[in-house]
Amino acid sequence: MTSSMPLFIETARNTYAAANAGTIDWFLGRPPLDGAFLNTKVNSISLADYGAADGIRGPDFTYGWIQGRGLEALVTHAAFFAPTDPALAARMDKAARALYDRLAALQQSGHVYFCYDAAMRPVYPSGDALLPQLAPADIFTYSDAFVAKGLVAAAARFAPADLPRHLDYFARVIASIEAGRFQMDERRPLSSESLAVQADDFGPRMILLGAAAMLVDAGVPQAAEYADRFIAHVLDHHYDATSGLLRNAPGEDACNVGHAIEFVGFALDYLPADADPTLVEKLERILLASFRAGYVEPGICLSVSISTGKALSPYCPWWSLPETIRSAALAYQRTGNPEALAVWQQAHDAFFTRYWRGTPALAFQTMTADGPVDFVPATPDLDPGYHTGLSLLAAIHAADALLRAGSDNRSASR
Repeated sequence: MTSSMPLFIETARNTYAAANAGTIDWFLGRPPLDGAFLNTKVNSISLADYGAADGIRGPDFTYGWIQGRGLEALVTHAAFFAPTDPALAARMDKAARALYDRLAALQQSGHVYFCYDAAMRPVYPSGDALLPQLAPADIFTYSDAFVAKGLVAAAARFAPADLPRHLDYFARVIASIEAGRFQMDERRPLSSESLAVQADDFGPRMILLGAAAMLVDAGVPQAAEYADRFIAHVLDHHYDATSGLLRNAPGEDACNVGHAIEFVGFALDYLPADADPTLVEKLERILLASFRAGYVEPGICLSVSISTGKALSPYCPWWSLPETIRSAALAYQRTGNPEALAVWQQAHDAFFTRYWRGTPALAFQTMTADGPVDFVPATPDLDPGYHTGLSLLAAIHAADALLRAGSDNRSASR
């Protein structure tokens, strides 16, 4: 590290810890919905609470996807903050236990769904109407993926007797991906017909790869054995050697650069310290190429053309910047490449200068070159410490390792 690098890394590390504590303190201070569900139903631009008049953005609708993310974030942050802020950690654990009970009960039917109405019936939008969601037993979704991850993380922390059945649920999600029974679009009927027309996107493998490091940390590394297959599959089928980018689907020109960067972060977080250097080098190349192609200011655009390098969308969501912070910090920790460090710094500056509101501790959800816009990339609920929180937490761990290594090197040179 150069003489100025420890200062940036230490400052960034402390910024991330404060941001995560602030976000969690903010949403835990809000009344839960239906007694247990996390309440982040706020417009990120106006800061106004969504109400019944806001339809599916409002409090009558519960997103299984977002609640599963929130559960994983709560228990992971509770473990991190317990030594330094036990009161905040205790609040996280209390909220996590209530949310865990509700999600575990929902999952007893076999699945958890993207959107529930006020009566907790799964629904999906069709034009101006909401229709009952179909419930085929053998089709799994992103909502299953996020809730399975959350249930496993929570059970590992405070309900170990429940861990085997949640690991079984998680394993069924993995199997569905490899068997072609995983539906990505939950805004249409869950059905074989929907599966037949969806692209072979790397998104499902990328998202489930995000559980691998958590499973190792939870003491069940055997449950993460799929991760090596997923990494190899994505690189074998989606990697474009000329550009260094990942095709969303084989043969497709579009690249979701944020998803590619997220894939890199999950892979580096999971891989052992003695991982194949060639593999690490390829992952770092994907990070650098994706950031260079996608960073258009104020942030990272949703998608680019691999053939032309041009942005395919004017929208720059918040989440891809903290995901870049995670991936670049982990890459720099492994390689010491100054290019990875430069990406880390640029993503850090863009996120905290343009997106981060500070008071309250949340980010604008989407921006364009003209500023914040009311565009919902996935769910209207704001991030419950998942994309931002868990990404920044991984960067904290990388920063701590780098600072320790730098301190050891300075001590040895004396």
